[in-house]
Amino acid sequence: MNLYRNLLAGFSALLLLGACTDPDVRAARELASRVLGERAGQVRFEKIGTPSGTDFYEVEGAEGAVVIRGNDAGAMAVGLNQYLKNVCHASVSWFAHDGVSLPERLPAVAGKLAAEARCDRRFFLNYCTFGYTMPWWGWPEWERLIDWMALNGVNMPLAITGQEAVWQRVWRRMGLTDEQIGAYFTGPAHLPWHRMSNVDGWGGPLPQGWIDGQETLQRRILERERSLGMTPVLPAFAGHVPAALKARYPEADIMTMSSWGGFGDKYRSSFLSPTDPLFAGIQREFLAEQTRLYGTDHIYGADPLNEVQLPRWDAEYLASVAGHIYSSLAEADPEAVWLQMTWHFYYDKEWTDALREAFMRAVPGDRLVSLDYYCENTEVWRMTDRYYGKPYIWCYLGNFGGNTMLKGNLRETGRRIERAFAAGGDNLCGVGSTLEALDVNPLMYEYLFDKAWRHTGDDATWIDAYADSHAGCEDADFRAAWRWMLDSVYVDCARLGQGTVTNSRPSLRGVIRWTQPGNSYDNAGLCRAWGRMLRAEGHGAMYDFDLVNVGRQVLGNHFALLRDAFTAAYERRDPADMRRRKAEMMALLDDLDRLLACHPTFSLSRWIEAARAVGTSGAESDYYERNARNILTTWGDRDQSLNDYANRTWAGLVAAYYKPRWELFCDAVLEAVESGAPFDEAAFTERCRDFEWAWVNSTDKSGLNAGRSAAKPVAGMLYAKYKSQIE
Repeated sequence: MNLYRNLLAGFSALLLLGACTDPDVRAARELASRVLGERAGQVRFEKIGTPSGTDFYEVEGAEGAVVIRGNDAGAMAVGLNQYLKNVCHASVSWFAHDGVSLPERLPAVAGKLAAEARCDRRFFLNYCTFGYTMPWWGWPEWERLIDWMALNGVNMPLAITGQEAVWQRVWRRMGLTDEQIGAYFTGPAHLPWHRMSNVDGWGGPLPQGWIDGQETLQRRILERERSLGMTPVLPAFAGHVPAALKARYPEADIMTMSSWGGFGDKYRSSFLSPTDPLFAGIQREFLAEQTRLYGTDHIYGADPLNEVQLPRWDAEYLASVAGHIYSSLAEADPEAVWLQMTWHFYYDKEWTDALREAFMRAVPGDRLVSLDYYCENTEVWRMTDRYYGKPYIWCYLGNFGGNTMLKGNLRETGRRIERAFAAGGDNLCGVGSTLEALDVNPLMYEYLFDKAWRHTGDDATWIDAYADSHAGCEDADFRAAWRWMLDSVYVDCARLGQGTVTNSRPSLRGVIRWTQPGNSYDNAGLCRAWGRMLRAEGHGAMYDFDLVNVGRQVLGNHFALLRDAFTAAYERRDPADMRRRKAEMMALLDDLDRLLACHPTFSLSRWIEAARAVGTSGAESDYYERNARNILTTWGDRDQSLNDYANRTWAGLVAAYYKPRWELFCDAVLEAVESGAPFDEAAFTERCRDFEWAWVNSTDKSGLNAGRSAAKPVAGMLYAKYKSQIE
């Protein structure tokens, strides 16, 4: 008997040792330690296989002794997240500054939570996200996002950080000087549009410290993503070259791209035709150097045709372009798979069905995977006979420019995903998100990735669990508020140029192009939902986030009525009432800024401080700050057509930028009325541009650093103040 017990103990020890040394179990345990802290010891992970071969998890256990099983680290992470949301009423935000509120003793699981994935690939990110959200991120921010991706089942993240270090080496070997290369790169926040061949040089040259730091950061990002079972999508050469390369290779077929976004000719990009023999050589050099620095997972993003005018629009030419891009990849890496975003199939109207088919059929077999980019609005798979049998990923976009606007068509998104799984063909290989920035609607992305698994429950049940995870408890008022928003707010598709009138360049009527309010719900109803949230017994970072986020929208919506009242007073030529209305507008903007300062997600100061921290000198920090201010406001130059595209309702940005802009406007209109002259909108626009450009180039911090207060008292005070006005 003793011998038997000793053998059994030895066998158990070997099993435990195997579990401890299995890389998937180890990665899951390390993730749990980051998320759960000291409570991680109450969770045990076990690796299991599944008969179907698909990703699978299961969770069971008594109080304080939870067991999570899965086929790999990513599946175990999804199981952990489902346990946290549905049993612990806890939410893990994608932002590192948000803490996780947990019970002291992890609760028991009633029965068993289990699900398997409905698709192999779960894609996340967009080129633009790296400019609108991530340019100033260090490892702590990236570590949290990678954990969030794992918890939500993402296994194919876009991974384009640090590519400038690769290109710098390649262009040097091709004979370009550092000065020529420096004239090619843009500033950090604008690099996504440089990488997509839209613009060169704006906000450059990049400091060498930036290039080196991003290389180091990319190594850490990729190591962590791979440890959690992810397949990162690294970039490939898509034809974008420095203009100076033409002088080194005068025989090469290099053309100047069409102008983009209102930038002047000096910022236009240059493009080497994929049919030119030099193209394959550059591809080979780039992939070899990138693999040396970062390794490879054999899937590469290459998007040469994003919002550009081509020299020819015929099937033969486009098939040749696609064929040569793929052959250059296959020559450099025989296992290469090309991933392309198909925004251009939706956005550029020159793409006919015949041209799309010719382009895609030029790539053999399943070696081209497409991102159906904006499916909540337009599903390209329906326009292309299911992508002509090629693999594709159904994607929810949901955000443009990082705009802070409650928006998303949740139920319709769910219906479309279900229809795609039912009728989208066997070549539908995944779901994903192509959001331009991490925004104020995290529920839409959590919902999306939950739809990639065989969880049970309808949308109303899902929103109840989401509300519980943000409140930290089951609360009837909080659930009712979220149920109302599900049925009234989260019914509209996100679109370009969202924003409340507070963020618009001032005008007497309507809004300027990139700040479209576009609400279909009653603001009084949203105000009542805000009131129910305030009555809830919630706690923690995500409860505070919801109080600020919903209140921000309520006040932003109400501002439009105050502006319209000011305009009505102007039309009556009533300066006394205009001054009263102006005072109301300015007071609301002050109140809005005070509310926003209660949560770090809505902080301009945090954005600017992160940008300045990248610098190694005062001059460098000033450079990064200008770039950070620029992308949020004028976007480019003083007269940029993308002005306010990335508008954000943030503390500091309201106080130091939007409020002064509206005050300048109100004073100009008042001055016109009091002098008996008509309001000269053109003259005001010039004054407004002067103000905007001066702010971009300033390092004045006045108005940026509002003191942080507890969210609930401030939100409660403002709700009481504005409730009667709104309802």
